Amino acid sequence: MKHSLFELFKIGIGPSSSHTMGPMRAALRFARELESTGLTFKTASIQIDLYGSLALTGHGHGTDRAILLGLSGQTPEGINPAEIEARLSVIRAATKLELHGRHSIAFDEAKHLIFHRDQMYPVANVVSHPNGVRFSAFDKDGHLLFERIFFSIGGGFILSEEERAAAEAIQSPLNNHAGEVPYPFHSAHELLEKAAAANIAIPQLMFANECALANQRGAPGNPVPADEQVRRGILHIWQTMRECAQRGIETEGILPGGLKVRRRAAKLAARLHAGGSKDPLSQLDWITVYAMAVNEENAAGGRVVTAPTNGAAGVVPAVAHYYLEFVDGANQDGILRYFLTAAAIGILYKENASISGAEVGCQGEVGVACSMAAAGLVAAINPPENTALTAAEINERIEHAAEIGMEHHLGMTCDPIGGLVQVPCIERNAVGAIKAVNASRMAMNESEGHKVSLDQVIRTMYQTGLDMQARYKETSLAGLALNVIEC
Repeated sequence: MKHSLFELFKIGIGPSSSHTMGPMRAALRFARELESTGLTFKTASIQIDLYGSLALTGHGHGTDRAILLGLSGQTPEGINPAEIEARLSVIRAATKLELHGRHSIAFDEAKHLIFHRDQMYPVANVVSHPNGVRFSAFDKDGHLLFERIFFSIGGGFILSEEERAAAEAIQSPLNNHAGEVPYPFHSAHELLEKAAAANIAIPQLMFANECALANQRGAPGNPVPADEQVRRGILHIWQTMRECAQRGIETEGILPGGLKVRRRAAKLAARLHAGGSKDPLSQLDWITVYAMAVNEENAAGGRVVTAPTNGAAGVVPAVAHYYLEFVDGANQDGILRYFLTAAAIGILYKENASISGAEVGCQGEVGVACSMAAAGLVAAINPPENTALTAAEINERIEHAAEIGMEHHLGMTCDPIGGLVQVPCIERNAVGAIKAVNASRMAMNESEGHKVSLDQVIRTMYQTGLDMQARYKETSLAGLALNVIEC
């Protein structure tokens, strides 16, 4: 287990975890490394070169904006979305940038921020990851001071070129742990085995692991016990998701970017409130409301939580809302089980495949989110103290739901129109959330096993993504992104 729940669910800004949050973190890391090497005040200019998907869809995803903010010392989780436009206006009007908030340098976007739409990787002909960016710092005489290559690998995660190469060289899944945990796992099979050996349900296993990690990263003298830290952390993530959905439900208008996509969540919610619960399918409509509300906020650059990415940020909160509002006996403990279990499934995809649309298509974003939410819902509905099912039976249904959730997203392309996280992304989250509820119900109604394992479907997803043509993976060169514009 290399990752924590709190790495998978990260608070940040829209519209994209890989094209906004990742580049922002990379730019900030570059600025910090410049400072740590004593080169900040020797720097006169910086050049940023974007490649692959970052170059092809970066403008629509706000990559340029994110890099300016990151170089200025801002973080995705710390910046106030309401202040972004003002900060960018100052930089662009003055053609100057305060590097890490400490040192003023000349910055002309047309000259210093270059989109290489004809080159896939930072090092030509060396296959790496399709979300690559090179940062280069120069002194007043134009001499290169410092250079770093980063890759935004999905969900806001970034790797330097050195880290990427080292990760490829690592053969054993036992290396590079986020920390020592009592129940390490690298596959769904291992996860089920460890839970069975301890006679516990998957959310209990994940809770024990997260408490161990909390103890290891906790500040000395912290009076809050690790278990309470984990509970508070999860509930803070959930509250941020709820606030995002509420903003989306309360806001009407046109989304930025030029496609003139109309926000729809607010009007659909109003119609549902007016119509009461007479429609037997109104629960599906409410799932749609919550998923679309979150992703409309994401498309507007608002505060969101990666789940596991920004482009798929609506699925997990929509299903959590469904659980609390429509499932008898729903409570806060169920929400905790939901997120712990969803994280366990998301970690399996992150460590064994990919959650990057630029690498494996939208199956790695909405498909993974659906798989996570389906598994989480089974855990939320079935507490370990439920005497009707053993822990092993609950875990089997969790694994089955996760498998169903992905199996029916296999091959899904990532072809955003105009490079914007709007069409088909917003509706796709609503459909993915409804699929997650359906997958969980199918799994809970099955007691005689299933043919395809979660590990098999994860391998299939990754292989399918690698086989998919690059023009269908967040490049806006094919699919809806091409044909709708042509029409």
